[in-house]
Amino acid sequence: MAEQGGQRVALARAQELKGLAAYQEHSVVSREIVNKPAGTVTVFAFDRGEGLSEHTAPFDALVLILEGKAEVSIEGVGHALGEGQMIVMPAHRPHAVKALDRFKMLLVLIR
Repeated sequence: MAEQGGQRVALARAQELKGLAAYQEHSVVSREIVNKPAGTVTVFAFDRGEGLSEHTAPFDALVLILEGKAEVSIEGVGHALGEGQMIVMPAHRPHAVKALDRFKMLLVLIR
């Protein structure tokens, strides 16, 4: 077991990604799964209408939608994504995320 954000995470065993972050009303919930020098892996749960405002990151990031629907904007261009779809947000380009419905995503940040 390892401690992640105050919670115990079992290592080296299969886990259901969707179950690692729970929805909360009017909130965005995140749970970091991996934090290594090479990058991070985080599961997010967004309530409908919630999001992450436009920002940039110094590294490429891959977003994989686990359930629900979201809009990922990259340099002002919106991309509607649903369960099973993914998109890469390139480093140093402004991007934002908005929940069209409640949705969960896996974010892989590559340093």
